[in-house]
Amino acid sequence: MLETLLEILKESNALAWEVTNLKKKSWEFYFIRHNLDQNRYVETEEYIVKVFVGDTNTMGSASEVFYPKTGKEELQKGIEQLLTRASYVQFPYYDLNHPSNIETQVGKEPNLEEISKQYISLLQGIQESESEDINSYELFVNGITRHYLNSNGVDVIDVYPQSMAEVIINARKENHEIELYRNYVSGTCHKEMVEEDLLKTMKMGRDRVIAQDTPKMEPIPVLLSTQDALDVYTYFIMQTNTAYIYQKVSQVEKGKVVVEGKGGDPLTIKVVKELENSSRNFSYDSEGAPIHDLTLINHDVVEHLTGSRQYSYYLKEDTFNGQNYVVEGGSKTEEELRQGRYIEIVEFSSFQVDPSTGDMFGEIRLGYLHENGETKIVTGGSISGTMREFVKTLQFSKEQKQYNNFLIPSVTRLENVSVTGI
Repeated sequence: MLETLLEILKESNALAWEVTNLKKKSWEFYFIRHNLDQNRYVETEEYIVKVFVGDTNTMGSASEVFYPKTGKEELQKGIEQLLTRASYVQFPYYDLNHPSNIETQVGKEPNLEEISKQYISLLQGIQESESEDINSYELFVNGITRHYLNSNGVDVIDVYPQSMAEVIINARKENHEIELYRNYVSGTCHKEMVEEDLLKTMKMGRDRVIAQDTPKMEPIPVLLSTQDALDVYTYFIMQTNTAYIYQKVSQVEKGKVVVEGKGGDPLTIKVVKELENSSRNFSYDSEGAPIHDLTLINHDVVEHLTGSRQYSYYLKEDTFNGQNYVVEGGSKTEEELRQGRYIEIVEFSSFQVDPSTGDMFGEIRLGYLHENGETKIVTGGSISGTMREFVKTLQFSKEQKQYNNFLIPSVTRLENVSVTGI
């Protein structure tokens, strides 16, 4: 089908085009408690086609997904419809990526059987108790081949693993029972991370059923030590994104601080091509640009930008869409950050940091309030504030923790956070 599709595109009136052929092999497992309920093997394939119309001043685009059994006449009709749809949109012209001289190596076909065995062995070996146990889990282990081509002659292939484990944990005390949901995404089985997090989640469940209402309090330091902290660092990463800069959402400039008033621990963030167990260890981004290691922010100062081809072209930046990110550790240990009066929030019903404004909000499901030499387990209420203020005194631990394609400080401390109690 690929040859037919390329022939149709080359003979069409498209100004430019992109084709991404995705092939996925998947092993899926569904467990109730630790008993296998069902499993299956699935193979899928699709062609994502994007066409551009216009001239060297303005252009438009449209995309559609086609499947291998689509006939030639149907493909021709589909491409014609795409060209019509593309003419409805107008934006400044940009040139697609061109072939690169950078040599990259195609990944190896992942061993789905071995990855699946590792996950099942890990989950069945988790220590449970009468009050906390695993209710059910689902595993999705994928081997993906992505073949990207465009009208400028880029023709590249990536092969990589992606896996996901969805786990539901039950915790109970007398007649009170709760569920905690966890979703682990990685490349291969990240055994140490999943095992450590599940054991911590068991403890969180045990504490959650005895938690008291969060009291009203004055602004207080908040510690983030779970995956929610990703939003804090994503805020800084997005300030270096070419789309944000072009659209005036971000005001950063290379050679200047990433956020005005930045204080606390100096921030260094890098894009890395390879991060062990990441599901995004790509040789090329989704637009065919080769990926390499790159320092975005060095001690609070912006060194490089990252982003899509469109906005990078507008800003005359030769870059790519970053996939793996490393945030270097700070000046203090976890223990040193856990001093004095603070609340460590380990579970939110919702948490978000707006990547454009820095506004932060989260509803507390479980936290540990430390004051007057005591620790209270609390639930309910919310926190709020803005990163524009928190950056002035932001601190983070020397130790790091990985969440799929992010390696970040394991503890992040925000000062003077507003906490609404119950």
